[in-house]
Amino acid sequence: MSESNTGFMKSLCAGAIDQQLLYPFPTLGEEQSETLQMAISAIDAMLGDRKEDFFKWDAAGEIPAEFITELKQFGLFGLILPEENGGMGMGNMAYSRTLQAVARHDASVAITIGAHSSIGMRGLKLFGTDALKERYYDKLASGDMIAAFCLTEPGAGSDAASVRTTAESFDDHYLLNGSKIWITNGGIADFFTVFAKTQGANKRSKLSAFIVTKDMSGVKIGPHEDKMGIRGSSTTSIYFEDVKVPKDHLLGELHGGFKVAMHILNSGRSGLGGGCIGGMKRLIAMSSEWAAQREQFGSPIRKFGLIQQKVGHMVVDCYAAESAVTLVAAMSDGRCDDYAVEAAIAKVFATEALWRTADEALQVAGGTGFMREYAYELILRDSRINRIFEGTNEILRLFVALTALNDVGQTLAEMSRGLKGIFDDPIKGFGLLADYGRKHVEWRTGYGATAMDKCAVELRPEAELFEELTRQLAAMADMLLRKHGKKIVDMQFAMRRMADVMIDLFVLACTLSRVTASVQQNGAEKAQPELEIARVLAGQVRGRVTRNFRKIDRNDDDLIKSLADRAFDNGGFDWDAIR
Repeated sequence: MSESNTGFMKSLCAGAIDQQLLYPFPTLGEEQSETLQMAISAIDAMLGDRKEDFFKWDAAGEIPAEFITELKQFGLFGLILPEENGGMGMGNMAYSRTLQAVARHDASVAITIGAHSSIGMRGLKLFGTDALKERYYDKLASGDMIAAFCLTEPGAGSDAASVRTTAESFDDHYLLNGSKIWITNGGIADFFTVFAKTQGANKRSKLSAFIVTKDMSGVKIGPHEDKMGIRGSSTTSIYFEDVKVPKDHLLGELHGGFKVAMHILNSGRSGLGGGCIGGMKRLIAMSSEWAAQREQFGSPIRKFGLIQQKVGHMVVDCYAAESAVTLVAAMSDGRCDDYAVEAAIAKVFATEALWRTADEALQVAGGTGFMREYAYELILRDSRINRIFEGTNEILRLFVALTALNDVGQTLAEMSRGLKGIFDDPIKGFGLLADYGRKHVEWRTGYGATAMDKCAVELRPEAELFEELTRQLAAMADMLLRKHGKKIVDMQFAMRRMADVMIDLFVLACTLSRVTASVQQNGAEKAQPELEIARVLAGQVRGRVTRNFRKIDRNDDDLIKSLADRAFDNGGFDWDAIR
């Protein structure tokens, strides 16, 4: 584990590059690798010939019970649980790779497995007592109990504070009342991680987390939802009517539910990321095969520059996403204590990279891609939900920027307090001024700044670009806070730009670390494709970051808001008023 408990991106926003969190690029140990390869081989054997089944299950909107039984028999509900309980004992790196293998075949199957392990029973693993684990681990590992995560309500999606489900305390139990919507695995689950409001001593309600089982009186399951994508997976509403939840089924501390929810989502996000990467790899293979056999104007379309551009960008996106997801998985496995920002970044980048890849793969296939006979449109529909669930990408962007700005803001506040007391304690006051002045010199000149010097020498230009953009990020954070102060919370356009810069820099940093490991292990010649990926990505990042920096002061934000307000006021834009 890193000696620093400060996350990589929080340090980066202050101009410091904490390389120990990136290098060496993480790899699985021999035992974990063997377990993983066995799991992947079993998955490919089980799912490899099921293509027609996946189409049928999508059309029917349901995975049949007998196939769920097969998943149980293959041990796919026990991936992250201890071997002594019948699980495979995987860490998040191996688990992410396993879901990647599943998702290369079908997203609905991957979601069913992932909702169980990534979030459904993750709270038990992270916060459960030994007694609860002893009671439920064996059943969860075998799939005798399938798990679901119950947070979302009709009025509470990303805004968890708006939860209305309540848990009233009595002598030996809580009385649970309320409902949850859009619960993945809801129709097949027996084990629910449920979030509800509990009343504190000051009569203010706060979120708490509970384990609820289907056999408790008052638990009711709603009908199967008819969805756009991941149609085979089970999604239902869950209703709780005077459900008596034993006191020992509380997860974590009473009123500590928000912390429990965030830890669950952060720890499980490498599973969703792995699924996205599996989908991208499948799409790249499909596009490559199609482009090689499809001829237009007397030539295979793989020779057309615009097709090469699409597939080349797919490869860059996939490699970069996998690099970020792998590093976040390693952080959650113990490399770093504070990785919430990095986990959110990996989720945003991987889900959007998959969406771009699905869209472009369908475009490469042309009219064929639009036909339901082929998998392109199915994968496109399945991909869309990823940018919504486990935290919408819009909310996660605000979280990424605000978390980093909060740390930078605390430094500025400390400096402000130091200046107010400069005559009482001049040594401390002048010390703060000197530190701040030194940082500004680093941001503007690079002199004395921390370096990205663990990169392979072949990547020195890309490392120097990263150093330069890091200094600009730190200056951007400082500038935004000085310009907007506490009002920065309401400046969502500005925060999105900062978040996008942070996303780009983290993904680039992860990619440079991974390519460096490849060069060191295989030599520069064999690592040439990866070096090319790093150079293309660095060029993309340079362009996007430069545009975001430029728009700090010169932008059309107010005009965009004005147009939106006109649409809102008229129930849609008043096109008839335009001549």
